[in-house]
Amino acid sequence: MNAPREPMGGGLPLGSLRFADYTEPMSDSKRTAFCAALGRGLPSEILILDDEGLRPYECDGLTGYRQMPVAVALPRNESEAQAVLEICRSHEVPVVARGAGTGLSGGATPHRGGLVLSLARFNRIVSIDPLARIARVQPGVRNLAISEAAAVHGLYYAPDPSSQIACSIGGNVAENSGGVHCLKYGLTVHNVLRIRGLTIDGEVIEVGSEALDSQGLDLLGLLIGSEGMLAITTEVSVRLIPKPQQARVILASFDDVEKAGQAVADLLAAGIIPAGLEMMDGPMTAAVEEFVHAGYDLNAQAILLCESDGTPTEVAEEIAHMREVLSKSGATSLRISDSEAERLRFWSGRKNAFPASGRVSPDYYCIDGTIPRKRLGEMLRRIAGLEKKYGLRCLNVFHAGDGNLHPLILFDASRPGEFERTEEFGAEILEICVEMGGTVTGEHGVGIEKINTMCVQFSPQERMSFFAIKRAFDPEGLLNPGKAIPTLSRCAEYGREHVHRGALRFPELSRF
Repeated sequence: MNAPREPMGGGLPLGSLRFADYTEPMSDSKRTAFCAALGRGLPSEILILDDEGLRPYECDGLTGYRQMPVAVALPRNESEAQAVLEICRSHEVPVVARGAGTGLSGGATPHRGGLVLSLARFNRIVSIDPLARIARVQPGVRNLAISEAAAVHGLYYAPDPSSQIACSIGGNVAENSGGVHCLKYGLTVHNVLRIRGLTIDGEVIEVGSEALDSQGLDLLGLLIGSEGMLAITTEVSVRLIPKPQQARVILASFDDVEKAGQAVADLLAAGIIPAGLEMMDGPMTAAVEEFVHAGYDLNAQAILLCESDGTPTEVAEEIAHMREVLSKSGATSLRISDSEAERLRFWSGRKNAFPASGRVSPDYYCIDGTIPRKRLGEMLRRIAGLEKKYGLRCLNVFHAGDGNLHPLILFDASRPGEFERTEEFGAEILEICVEMGGTVTGEHGVGIEKINTMCVQFSPQERMSFFAIKRAFDPEGLLNPGKAIPTLSRCAEYGREHVHRGALRFPELSRF
């Protein structure tokens, strides 16, 4: 898995495999005709066509990749969104859906010959049914806004990514987002009941059901995490759950990262499913403590945040059980929150890990991969070796309960070659994830960031299946093209594709 790369034709360094190399610009004549069609078919107030207005849409949270779209449309309702899609399809113009733009894998990076379809104005909470515990919301609604609206009924929406104050539910659906409480309450896919959306033809589709089950194939699980490549989401029904009577968190310190990793495995082996189970290494702990003053142990090599929720009796019993396991696993100190304010303060450091990293470095690059939980300590050792290899620092924070890693590589984009070196560092982390029996993404999606390392994880036959599903929904390949699924030619350039007598197998995939 870690053998030297042997790309075709002498090869391209990883940093030169840019998304722009795989997207064609629009000719002047086609641009004129397309923009004229948009002007005829849509209200001018939902269109952005000038360079100044387009500039804010040139990237999402993966700011290392930027390019300008031809146009941006901000429809206010489903009929306007249908009209946008119909015009794009008739002119064979790619469409990239965008929510709040907080995604970290480049899923909403524009196509330089395409249109960005922003769902920001689809921001209405349609209904909340407190008896059925279901909320119907439009895709532009912020994740946290659902819980804020449901709080009056004693309910909330469980998935809570760190960006929940800003990220949209449509983006959560596109990326299958998780959060610090996903171990007990699941990812987006476990909390969405129904999706209403539009195909590239403008046809309305509904998948899933607000009932316990729905007939036919499980297309709901197919659409969630598909990164806007199959359909455009216009409404989502989500499951609400009762707010726990009480929640307390243990802040556990360890003098060795491998002990902390083993403690995670020990907790789960003891039959404990914490509401939250997060891990940070020493450098990350120091960065967030300076930022939020959460009261973290700065002498620890790693800390764990282990939360219990439920009735006061349930919490007391589970906290006692977790305390016993953590002590036996080598924790050097244990602190238990004795108030809601202290619980929130303990969590504040973890929730602010990304902005804290931004305070100690001009730039950072967040990696998202998943490994077996028992190998967390080993992975941290390997990352430490990569820091020396690439001459870059890395701060580490994990959704430890499900083995989801978020190493943050610190770099300075103003230094020539440093961003490219950072990309190579990140790609090697992801390849190690696959080597350890994990996957190249946990909750941030693939987008353009991880498209090369998809060549490592999936065989040509598997990628053929992915493209077959894509063609079934989007025969012309107009919805978010060039994302998530690598072509065979791209894998050959990355040095991860078999070339037979100078020719790629399955050449039909190279043109999609």
